[in-house]
Amino acid sequence: MSSTLAESWERYAATSKPRRATNGRGESTWLNWTQYADHGPDETVLGPVAGRKVLELGSGSGDNLAHLVTLGASGVGIDVAPSREAVARKRWGGLPGVEFRTAEAVAFLEGATEEFDVVLSIFGAVWFTAPDTLMPLVRGRMSLGGVLAFSHLPPGSQELQPGKAGMRHDHTPDEWRSLLVGHGFSDVRVSLIDPPEAKTAGTMLIRAQAA
Repeated sequence: MSSTLAESWERYAATSKPRRATNGRGESTWLNWTQYADHGPDETVLGPVAGRKVLELGSGSGDNLAHLVTLGASGVGIDVAPSREAVARKRWGGLPGVEFRTAEAVAFLEGATEEFDVVLSIFGAVWFTAPDTLMPLVRGRMSLGGVLAFSHLPPGSQELQPGKAGMRHDHTPDEWRSLLVGHGFSDVRVSLIDPPEAKTAGTMLIRAQAA
């Protein structure tokens, strides 16, 4: 991991607000695929998670992964910003079955020996890493039939800002389908989630299975 990349993400992390203690339904843990509070689908996108090994690429403060662990999964969350690991460990480190590490996604996957049933990335590493580099590594660490799911802004929603936290890799739904199938995935499903009222940018959510 380059020091420049880590420093860039550390600066970005410093501007991030902590998640609320409870959501609009009064729940203390939840999974949110979009950039808006109390909006969009939940963890059911992944199918049953109890007993499954989960990897989150870009786990941030650990809230999404911790929710899956409360549902019976075990999980590893990686994030390139060291302060993110510290925050996640402080908030969720006492939860059995969850582990947080500081690592860049490609480097982690190249050195990993674990096999994962679920890999997710929510506005995370999948958006900021060249898919032709990342996707073969992700597939190589997934169990047959495992679920990959990730979300980010639809292509063209905002101007690229590579100086803030790394270059985004925007692709259309058809481009993602082609990329994923080409790297060993099947049953690729792309959803475009409309934003809530008074907001303009939606969310693209993609789910595929390791073939």
